[in-house]
Amino acid sequence: MTTKIAAARPTIAQARSLMQRARAERFAVGAFNVDNQETLLAIVRAAQVKQAPVLAEISHGEAGVIGLANMRALVDNYRAEYGVEMYVNLDHSPSVEAAKAGIDAGFEFIHIDYSASNRDASEDEIIAATREVVAYARQTTGALVESEPHYFGGSSNVHSDPIDYQEIRRTFSTPEQATAFVQRTDVDTFAAAVGNLHGRYPVPKQLDLELLQLIRDALEVNISLHGGSGTPGHYFQEAARIGVTKINVNSDLRYAYRTKLESQLRDHPDEYAIVKLIEPVIQAVQDVVEERIDVFGSAGQARA
Repeated sequence: MTTKIAAARPTIAQARSLMQRARAERFAVGAFNVDNQETLLAIVRAAQVKQAPVLAEISHGEAGVIGLANMRALVDNYRAEYGVEMYVNLDHSPSVEAAKAGIDAGFEFIHIDYSASNRDASEDEIIAATREVVAYARQTTGALVESEPHYFGGSSNVHSDPIDYQEIRRTFSTPEQATAFVQRTDVDTFAAAVGNLHGRYPVPKQLDLELLQLIRDALEVNISLHGGSGTPGHYFQEAARIGVTKINVNSDLRYAYRTKLESQLRDHPDEYAIVKLIEPVIQAVQDVVEERIDVFGSAGQARA
């Protein structure tokens, strides 16, 4: 554990510097979810082509399959091999213990989402869990900690139902709520809810940019937007101008991966060596990552 923490400290300092620079220079860093090594390779290649800093992130389910130490090693190896600026984010960690494990593994970014597995958790319970993770990060590696004061809508899937914005608006962040939450938790990053929600839907998402500006004006910390899939690019261009520094994308990558893999399998029914079919699948995911990097304004911003 000591070796991993010591080795992570330089990149954590670089990660903090990146977030400061992103806000000052008005670009957002893409946080792209990793389902397997193929999606990670797609993210790495896109980062290299675009010379962009990226976050490779895994949520609790993927962490259980890939392993925290393996994820750390894979990112380090690809970072060195491809010469890219890439960090690891533990996305939607559902408990204090799981978040601490990500910190111990040397992840630069930690998202504690206590409400993910405790939908009825009170704001005080969420704050207490977040404070414990923040304190642990400060005492050990210095990892950047992210959180939000309530359950975030949607799921990282492809949905057929339309978006009920009347219902979603009930969970929108407010400047007053965001300020109080940050003051009580001392988080590095506040995950704002302004119309963004997890998943890919049959209609484009709509972000309340005026509300986002008010939240940005009220906070000194970083602001992230989850649920980046299926959102028209102009919203993110404006969000970066406002000062959002991290945008999460998952479902668009999953959709590209699965649909291209399905077409490869249909076109090659007699091929059972999947590795021979996978290159176009990797490229399909890479295309999505490259497009988002351009939209976020992070192309050419790497400092590897």
